[in-house]
Amino acid sequence: MGKEKPWALVSEEGVDQSLLDKLRDVLKQHFQIISRREFLQNPQLHGPKIQALFVWSLRPAAEVVSNGGAGTDHLDVPLITSRGVKVTNTPGAVSNSTADMAMALLLASARRIVESLKTAEDNILPRSLRGVEVTGSTLGIVGMGEIGYKIAQRSKGFDMKILYHNRTRRSAEAERAVGATYCRRLDDLLTRADFVVLAISLTPDTTGLISHRELSLMKPEATLVNISRDLVVDQDALVEALQSGTICAAALDVTHPERLPRDHPLLAMPNVLITPHIGGNTWAAVDSIAQTTVENALQAAVTGSPIPNEVKPKGGDDNFVLTRAVANQECAWWLVAWSALIPLAPF
Repeated sequence: MGKEKPWALVSEEGVDQSLLDKLRDVLKQHFQIISRREFLQNPQLHGPKIQALFVWSLRPAAEVVSNGGAGTDHLDVPLITSRGVKVTNTPGAVSNSTADMAMALLLASARRIVESLKTAEDNILPRSLRGVEVTGSTLGIVGMGEIGYKIAQRSKGFDMKILYHNRTRRSAEAERAVGATYCRRLDDLLTRADFVVLAISLTPDTTGLISHRELSLMKPEATLVNISRDLVVDQDALVEALQSGTICAAALDVTHPERLPRDHPLLAMPNVLITPHIGGNTWAAVDSIAQTTVENALQAAVTGSPIPNEVKPKGGDDNFVLTRAVANQECAWWLVAWSALIPLAPF
C-alpha cells in the first residue's frame, strides 16, 4: 500500500471554473483535496490534516496577519513582512493559564493522580501508587519568558528550589523575587532538577533541544513536563528514556502529532500523563486572545498606531512555513496570511 497523500485546501475564488476543474485533476494526482466550503463546514475535523493551501487570487490590500496565540512557528514571518504585511500575536493572553497547566501536570504526575483515580472504585491504595514529594524539590525551567516566570512564581509557593536556563539572564531583582538561580549551561540544569519544565518557543535552535543526550543527563527519578511545543522534544528519544528508566516520568500537553496514533507507546505507559494541548484553553484566556487579536488588527490596519504585540523577523530566522505548495510565487504571501486567519488547528 502506497503512502497516504497529503491533504490540500483549495480555494474556488478568483479562478475560472474550467481552469479550476483542470487544476483539481492535477492536484488529485498528488493531494487529497478539500474545498474551502467543505473545510468551513467542519474546520475542527479538517484543520489538523491540511498541509498545503492553494489560493488563486491576490489580496494586495492585506495589512496584517493577526495571529491568535503566542506561537508563530506556523508562519513564515520573514516572507509575510517582506510584502509589507505586519504580523502580530497575543503573547500574554495565555500566560497565566499555561503556567497553571504546567503546575497541574507537574503535581498530577508527581502524585500519580490519574492512576489513583482508576483504582478509586476498588477502594484500595496500592503501594505502587506512592507519589513524589513536590514541596522542597528542585525545579528546572527551560525558557524564562513570561510563562516561565509565572511558573517560577507558582512554584515558590511549594518552597521549590528554582533553576532556570534562558538565552538572556533575568535581572537580579527578578531572580530574587522568585528565588531563581540562573544556569548558563542547559546541562547544569538537567543534572540537578527533579522536575524539568519546558516553556520555550519553537525555533530552528530549539527543535529537538531535548533528545537522547539531554535525557541521559537527567536524574533517574526526574520528570519532564512539556507545555511548550511538540518538536522541542525528540519524542522517540523520550519513549526510549521512559522505557529504559533513564527518567522517571513525563507529563505532556503537546505531542507529535497532536493526536497520537492509538497504538503509540506513550499512550500505554503508566508513567506518562498526556493532555490534548489545553494549556491556553480557559474561558479567561480565550476571551483575552479574542480581544487582543482584534485590537492588534485594528491598530495595524485602521488606526496605524504602534502595535505592542508585533512580531518581527529575527536575523537568520528560518521559520517553519505551513504552506508546502503554492500555485505561484506571487500569491504565496497571501497564502501564508490566509492560513493564520482560518483556524487550521486548535491553539
